[in-house]
Amino acid sequence: MKKNTFVQGAMIATVGVVISKILGIVYVIPFYAIIGAQGGALYGYAYIIYNIFLSLSSVGIPLAISRLTSEYDSLDQQDLKIRAFKIAKKIITILSASSFIILIVFAPNIAYFFIGDIKGGNTIEDVTFVIRIIAIAILIVPRLSVTKGYLQGHSFITVSTISQVLEQLVRVLFIIVGSYIAVRVLSLSITVGVGVATFGAAIGGVVAYLYIKYNMKKYREQITPTISKSETKSNVKNKDIAIRILGYSSAFVFSSIALSSYDLIDLSTILKTMVNGLAYTVEEAETVVSIFSTWGSKLNMIVASVAAGLLTSLVPTITNNFVTKKYDDVRSKINKSLQILLFIAVPMTIGLSLLAKPVWTMFYQYDELCSSIFMVYIFMALFSSVLATLNAIIQALSFQKIMFVNISVGFILKVLLNVPFMYLFAYFGLHPAYGAIAATLLGFSSSIIMNLKFLKRKLEVVYKETLTRTLKITASCLVMIAVVILLKVVIPFDVVHRSQALLAIILYGGVGAITYFVTTYKIGLIKDIFGATFINKVLAIFGKKCK
Repeated sequence: MKKNTFVQGAMIATVGVVISKILGIVYVIPFYAIIGAQGGALYGYAYIIYNIFLSLSSVGIPLAISRLTSEYDSLDQQDLKIRAFKIAKKIITILSASSFIILIVFAPNIAYFFIGDIKGGNTIEDVTFVIRIIAIAILIVPRLSVTKGYLQGHSFITVSTISQVLEQLVRVLFIIVGSYIAVRVLSLSITVGVGVATFGAAIGGVVAYLYIKYNMKKYREQITPTISKSETKSNVKNKDIAIRILGYSSAFVFSSIALSSYDLIDLSTILKTMVNGLAYTVEEAETVVSIFSTWGSKLNMIVASVAAGLLTSLVPTITNNFVTKKYDDVRSKINKSLQILLFIAVPMTIGLSLLAKPVWTMFYQYDELCSSIFMVYIFMALFSSVLATLNAIIQALSFQKIMFVNISVGFILKVLLNVPFMYLFAYFGLHPAYGAIAATLLGFSSSIIMNLKFLKRKLEVVYKETLTRTLKITASCLVMIAVVILLKVVIPFDVVHRSQALLAIILYGGVGAITYFVTTYKIGLIKDIFGATFINKVLAIFGKKCK
C-alpha cells in the first residue's frame, strides 16, 4: 500500500468523494419518481437527524484518530498509535450503541419536533418509522469511519477512498431497487418505501467495512506493525490517550453538528413559518422543505465533495507539519488548501447556478419555483465548504476554543435571523426561502471571516497570494459566465423537457468548463496552484507537457 503526498491525496480523495456524491445524486432521478416530493421530505427528516446523531455517535473520532495517528506516526511512537486506534474503536462502539438506543426510544419526540400539530402531509408516525429504520446504520457507519480515519492518518488515501465509493454504490443500488420493489411491485406505502431506502445506509456500511478490513489484514505490517517485546513502550496511560481522543474529537463534532444544525433550524422553522405565519399551504411548504432537506442538498453535495476530499488529506498532513514545528509548511498548506478549494468549488457553484433550471429538470422535473430557489441555494454549499475547511485547519492545529466561538457566532446569527429574514423577504415580494438562505450565508460568512483573522493573527498567515489567485479565479469565472450566457442566446433549449435539459447541461456545462480551464491554463493559474509536476502527470495522458 502506497502513501500519498498532500496534493495527490487531496486529488484522489476529491475524485473519490465527487464520484460518491454523483452517485448520491444520480439515484435521485428514479428515487424521486418513485416516492415524490412528500416522500422526499420524509426521507429528508430521517437523514437530517441521522447526520446529527452520526456526528454525536462518532464524536469526531474519525478525524481525531486521523490527527493522532499522523502525530504518533511522525514521532515514531508506534505503540501509542496502535493503542489509540484500539481505544478509539471501544469509545465509538459505546457511543454508537447509545445513540442507537436514543433514536429508537425518542423517535416519536423527534418526529413531533419536526411536524408539530400540522396535518395534511407526513405524519408523526411516518417520521418515527423512518428514524427508527435509519438508526440501524448508527451501529455500523461510525466504526467504519474510525477505521478510515486511521488509514488516512497514515496518508493511505486510496483504500479509504475506494471504500467510500463502494459504500455509496451499494447504498444507492439498495435505495433504488428496494424502494421500487416496495412501492411499485409490492404496492406498499410511500412510508415503507422510504424506510427501505434509509436501510440502504446500513447495508452500504457493512460492505465498505468488510472491504477495509480485508485490506488492513493484507497490509497489516504497514498499518499496524507488531511491537516486539524488546521495543520500549510508552508509559502513557490508556486513560490519557482516551482523554486526548475525546478532546480532539469534541471540536470536530461541534463543527459538524453546528453545520448540520443550520439545516435543523431550517427544517424546524420553514414549515411552521410558511404555513402558520405566511399562509402558504402545507404542500407548498413541504416542497420547500424537500429542497432544503433532500433534493437541493443532494445537488449541493457536488460542491461540498471538494472540501470533503480536501480534508481527507489536509488534516493528517497539516498535523504532521505542526507537531514537527514546520510552521512555514503549515502556512503554505493553509493557503494551498484554500486555493485548491476555491479553484474547483467556485466555478462548480456558479456553473450549477447558471444551469439551475436544466439541472433541476434533469434530476427531478421542471419546476420554476424549485429551480429558482436552487439557483441561490447552491451558494450555501460553497460557503459551508470554505467554513468546513477552515474549521478543520484550526482543529488540526489544536485551537479548538477559538473554533467554538467562531462557529457559535455564526450559528446564533442564523437562529436569530432565520424567521425574521423569511418575513422580510416575503414583505418585499420575494419567496421566504430566500430569507432562510440569506440567514445561512450571513452566519457562514461571519464564521469564515473570524477564522481567517485568527489564523492571520496567531500563525502570521499571509493571504496575499491566495487573494491574488482568487481574483484570477473570479475573472476566469466571469469569462465562463459570458460564454455560457451568449451560448444560451445563440442556442436556446426548452428545458421543460428532460431530454432537452440534458442537452443543455452537456452543451452549456461542457463549453463552460472548457472555457474556465483553458482560461486558467493560459494565465498560468493551474500551474501556480497545483505545480508543474502534478500538471505534467495529467497532461502526459494527452501527450502534452506544461510550459
